[in-house]
Amino acid sequence: MNERSSQEEASLERLLKIIKKLRSKDGCPWDREQKKEDMAKYILEETYELIDAINSCSSDAVKEEMGDLLFQVFFLASISEEAGEIEIPDIMKDVTDKMIRRHPHVFGNVEVKDIDEIKINWLDIKRNIEKRNESARGLFNGIPRSMPALKRAQKVTEKASSVGFDWGKKEEVLEKIEEELNEFKSSLAANDTNCIKEEMGDLLFSLVNLSRFVNVDAEDSLTASLTKFINRFSYIEQKLAEKGKEPAGVSLEEMNDLWNESKLKESSS
Repeated sequence: MNERSSQEEASLERLLKIIKKLRSKDGCPWDREQKKEDMAKYILEETYELIDAINSCSSDAVKEEMGDLLFQVFFLASISEEAGEIEIPDIMKDVTDKMIRRHPHVFGNVEVKDIDEIKINWLDIKRNIEKRNESARGLFNGIPRSMPALKRAQKVTEKASSVGFDWGKKEEVLEKIEEELNEFKSSLAANDTNCIKEEMGDLLFSLVNLSRFVNVDAEDSLTASLTKFINRFSYIEQKLAEKGKEPAGVSLEEMNDLWNESKLKESSS
């Protein structure tokens, strides 16, 4: 074992010891109270914070958030180990074996031409070697229900498309969007709250389908638009603050002027 491997093992062992100490009777009362259901929330929060750090291009932030996420994952593993459900070495062995099994072009003698063939082999291994038959369990069973709705919708439409249930071209999706928009307008005119909610969902789902057809990740696209909106509104707040004002105390016209000013600054930068 080389020095790097020894350091990695020592670091992991130290982290696990710290977690066990926190969970022990003379450890932290709050940590002892945590359950698996609690950890699900924390893991999700840390994942989002890690994504933000990655997008910030700060290696220090990425390192910190990766550490936080790893801690939460191993904390969950320790809780499960205490309950006699799993052993942490078994988790490591299972995922290692799975990655070796699913990469026969790296760890075996399988030859592949391109990434598409790698993906085909990956699915074939899941279905025929690991016996994860998606059609028997339901086509969408592997898509987490807790996944953000836009991303989940895109995954669902991708799965449906993989078995031939799809539009033929993007023009047909655009027609569907027009249809759903008209139905949404009708529900508004009828002032039917339940119908409005349903038709809004149908319209959003159709827009996600269009995103897939034009090779755009709907979740990433909306996230970018949110960032743009926040940046522009922050500019409004900053400029108003310089005048001793706040957004709630000025006219919509004044805020719109600053909004357009912010857009011009973006285009010139």
